This record gives sequence, structure tokens and C-alpha cells, in this order.
Amino acid sequence: MLETVHSTFESGDAYIEASPPAPRPSRAQAEDAVRTLIRWAGDKPEREGLLQTPARVVRAYEEWFAGYAADPAAVLSRTFDEVGGYEDVVVLRDIELESVCEHHMAPIRGVAHIAYLPVRRVVGISKLARLVDAFARRLQIQERLTSEIADALESSLQPRGVAVVVEARHECMSSRGVRKHGSLLVTRSFRGVYREPGPRDEVMALLRAARA
Repeated sequence: MLETVHSTFESGDAYIEASPPAPRPSRAQAEDAVRTLIRWAGDKPEREGLLQTPARVVRAYEEWFAGYAADPAAVLSRTFDEVGGYEDVVVLRDIELESVCEHHMAPIRGVAHIAYLPVRRVVGISKLARLVDAFARRLQIQERLTSEIADALESSLQPRGVAVVVEARHECMSSRGVRKHGSLLVTRSFRGVYREPGPRDEVMALLRAARA
């Protein structure tokens, strides 16, 4: 049983003792939940075409939400110091991104562009793509996803600057609700020297070249 959330007030300040997280459901419980949703949708999970669907959905969830088991710091833990004196910007553009909207659990698909200004050490480019996946393969909103990628790069590499741009389409907007197709959400996050107008304009010119 979850502990009760306690709230007390002292001198006008609130103190909240949060309940511990609930234990993760078993695979069988997860499959039962899928069967419930199938029934709610109006179909029968017992019919032949749907018999294996709960197991398939749970396996798919293991892939779609693999980011919860990933450690972003570990992804960036191996760096390289032998850069031959290179001190200019490192840019990786058009990193494919797939995520899931936490509000409607609908797909988010797009690309991320990453730039950082190294200080003596760099990280392998495949690790930048893995970093994007570590955060994208979770229930997300794009704004937080963009900040999380930038924060991880700044914390692990301690570069002079970080710039992250994410461009994505959200099926929660195109397949339901207002049903607007083709809309592209663009989010940006800057750290270090890229908070300053001059360096920011320079790095944005490099990232915009992805569309050329």
C-alpha cells in the first residue's frame, strides 16, 4: 500500500512528503491492461487476430520506452582527448528522433541537431545519437526533451557551449483534435557561450544548413 501524502505548513511554507513510486507491473499485468483497452475500443481480445496482440504490444513498449533503462551520463562517459588541437564547434545534424507524447501517447517524429564547443575532449558521434534516443524513448514533451539533451551534454562534457534544436511532427495534433497535418514544432536550447547573440547566430547558421 502506498504511504499517505502528508502536507504541513510552517511559517507559510508548504512541506510535502511524497509517496514512494508504485512497483512496476509485471508483464502479465501489462498484457491484461492491453486486453482491457481492446475491449474498451469495442473489440474482443479473444478473437484469433488479437490473441497475440497484448504480448506484441508489451514487446513494442520495451523498445519504444527503452530510454527509461538508459543512463545518459553513461552514454557520454567515454570521451577522446586526442583531438589534434581542434577547438572549433562540433555539429551533428539530422539525428532521427522517435518519441511518444506524454499527453496522448501518440508518436512524435522528427530530427535533432546538436552542436557543442569542446574543451580538449570530444565524444564519439554515435554517442550523440544514443543520447537523443536515451531521452526520446520515454513519455515526453518536446520542450523538455530539448532541454534534457542540452543539460546532459553540458554536465558530462563541460564544453564552452551547447546548442540543441529539435524539429518534430506530433500525431496528437495531426490524427486527432484539430487534425492539422504538416505542422512542425521547433524547440531550441542553448548553454554556455551560445546564450550570447553572436555565437548563437553563428551556430544557428550551421544548424539551419541542415535544410539547405
